[in-house]
Amino acid sequence: MSDEHGGFEHVRESVDGHPMARLLSYARPYWALLSVGVLASFLTRFARLVPPIVVAVAIDRVVLGPGEPGMLARYGVVTSAEITGRAARLGLLERLVAIAALAYVVRSVFRFVSRYVLQATAQKIQRDLRDDTYDRLQHLSMDFFADHQTGGMMSILGSDINRLEQFLNTEFRQFVRVVATVGGIAVVLYIHSPKLAAIALAPVPVIGVASALFLKRIEPRYKSIRETVARLHTRLENNLGGAAVIKTFDRYAFERGRVAEQSQAYHDEKVGALRVRRAFFATLRLLTGVVFVVVLFVGGRDIILGTPGALSTGAFALFFLFLRRLYSPMRRVGKSVNKYQLAKSSAERVFGLFDQEPTVTNPADPYVPSAVAGDVRFDDVTFGYEDDQPPVVRDVSLDVPAGTTVGLVGPTGAGKSTLLKLIPRLHDTDEGSVGLDGRDVREYDLDALRGSVAVVEQDPYLFSGTVAENVAYGDRETLRAETASGETPREARDRVVEAADAAEAHAFVSNLPDGYDTQVGERGVKLSGGQRQRLAIARALLNDPAVIVLDEATSDVDTETEERIQRSLERLVEDRTAFVIAHRLSTVRDADRIVVMDDGEVVERGDHEALLDANGDYADLWAAQADTSLPADD
Repeated sequence: MSDEHGGFEHVRESVDGHPMARLLSYARPYWALLSVGVLASFLTRFARLVPPIVVAVAIDRVVLGPGEPGMLARYGVVTSAEITGRAARLGLLERLVAIAALAYVVRSVFRFVSRYVLQATAQKIQRDLRDDTYDRLQHLSMDFFADHQTGGMMSILGSDINRLEQFLNTEFRQFVRVVATVGGIAVVLYIHSPKLAAIALAPVPVIGVASALFLKRIEPRYKSIRETVARLHTRLENNLGGAAVIKTFDRYAFERGRVAEQSQAYHDEKVGALRVRRAFFATLRLLTGVVFVVVLFVGGRDIILGTPGALSTGAFALFFLFLRRLYSPMRRVGKSVNKYQLAKSSAERVFGLFDQEPTVTNPADPYVPSAVAGDVRFDDVTFGYEDDQPPVVRDVSLDVPAGTTVGLVGPTGAGKSTLLKLIPRLHDTDEGSVGLDGRDVREYDLDALRGSVAVVEQDPYLFSGTVAENVAYGDRETLRAETASGETPREARDRVVEAADAAEAHAFVSNLPDGYDTQVGERGVKLSGGQRQRLAIARALLNDPAVIVLDEATSDVDTETEERIQRSLERLVEDRTAFVIAHRLSTVRDADRIVVMDDGEVVERGDHEALLDANGDYADLWAAQADTSLPADD
C-alpha cells in the first residue's frame, strides 16, 4: 500500500517486535565497550557524591569544631576520634581536601572514559544501522520505490537514524546517571535521616507514574510529527529537483504556498507537542519545589526542637546539596521520556522498513547458467502495477530467438517499457511467464539474470563521480579498480577507454578538462544529453550482456548526435538479442522484427515491409512521420 505523502505510516505499523528492543540488539556486538562505558559512568556519578559529603564533615568537625563523626568516619575514611585543637582540625581539613581532590580526579578521568566510549559506540551502532537500512532498502523491489517518495526514504536514512544515534549517545548516559545518582543519594540520605530521606524520595514513584502518563499522551503527537516532517521533506525534495520547471513557468508563489502549507502543518504539530511537554516539566518542577520546602521545614524544626535523630548542621547542608542533585536527573526523566518517544517513532520507521519484504526474490534453488545465448520468450504475459487497476500488459506472446533485433513501437502508454522490464525481473508477471534460453526467468539467480541483461534508457542515470567510474559501472572488477584509492590499474582504464571508443564517446571525453577523470556532477548534469547517452551505451558494452534493451535511446538528441549514437548502438546490438523501443520509426526500420503495441496488447508484428503492406497501425504511423500518404487499396 502506497503513501502518497511519504509518511511511511503503513511501514511503521508493520514492525515485528518492539522497535527499541531491536535497536538495542545492535549494541550486542559492542557489549564489552558498553560495559566499560557504563562502569566508568557509574564511577563518575559516585565520585560526584563525595565532595558534598566532605563539605558536611568539614562543617561539623572543622568549621564548628567537635561534632558528629559523620559518614566518612563511620566507614574509616577519616578518624572518628574527637577533634580538638587547631592542629588536629587543620590535619582533618587537609585530609578532607585530599579526599575531595581525589574524587575530582576520579570523576574527570572516568567522565572522559565513559563519554568517549559510549559516544564512540553510539557512532558504531549508527554506522551499522544506516548500512543495514540502506542495504535493505536497495534490495526492495521496484514497486516499493514506485509507491514511496524519495524524500520519505531520505528522511529515514538521515534524520531518523541520526535521532537514534543521539538517543543512544545521550539518553543511555542519562539512564545511568539517574540510576547511579538517585541510588547513591538515596543511600546517603537514608544513612543520615530515614525520615527526611522518605520525604525527599517520595516524588520518585510519582514522577515515574507521571512520566508514563506523559508518554501515553505524547506518543500520538510524535507519530504525527514524523509523518508531517516526512511530507515536508518530500515537498522540498520534489521542488528542488524540479527547480528548472518552477523557473520556466514562474511558479515561485505557487510553490512557496505549497511549502508554506506543509511548513505550517509541521509548526502546528510541534507547538502542540511543545505545549504538552512544557506542562509536564512545569509540574515536575513544582513537585520538587514542594519537597524542598517540606524538607527545609521538617529538618529545620527537628534541629531547633532538638528532636532525637535530628541532623547536624553539616548533614542538613548535605541534604540540600543532594536534593538539588537528586531532582535534576529526576526532572531529566521527563526529557528522557520525551526523547524516548521521538526515538521510538524513528525506530518504528527504520525497523518497519527492515520488515518490508521484496516482491521479487531469488528462488530457493536458483539457476546459474554457464553462459546465456539470449533466446527470449513471452508466453501469455499479463502484468499490472496495481491490483485495482487494469493491467498495463495483456496476453502478450513473443518468441525472440537469440541474436534477433526486435523493434517495439506504439503510442505512449502502450506498455512497451513495462513489458521489457519483466525480462530482468524488475517486476514479476501476474499471469504467464517470461523465458530466457528456455527457462522461466523466475528460476534464475537474480544476479546472474540481471548480469545478462543491460538497459539503455532515454534519460540515462549517471552517478556523481568521474566519467571513468560511470562507464566502469558496467563491470564489477573494473568498477572496483576505478573507485579504489590510489592509481587506477592500466588494464582497468584500458577496458573503460575501449568501451567508450566503441560507444563513440572517446573523442568528447578526451576533450573534457580532466578526460576520464572529469567529474560529471549530480545525475551527469555537467554533460549534454547525447554525451550521457553515449556513456550509458559504453557502460552497457562493458557489461557485455546477452540481451540489450534500448528504451528511446535516441529520441532527444540532434541529428548528428543521433548518427553517432546509432553507430554505437549497432556495435552494441551486434550478436546480441536486442529490444529497441522507438517513437522514430526510422530507428527500427532495419530491425529483424517489429512489434506494434497498443493499450497493452500486441496488435501487429512483422518486418518493416510486411507491416507497410499490411496497411495497419504501423503503416499509419510511418505515413504520419514521413508526412506522406499511402496508396489506397485496390
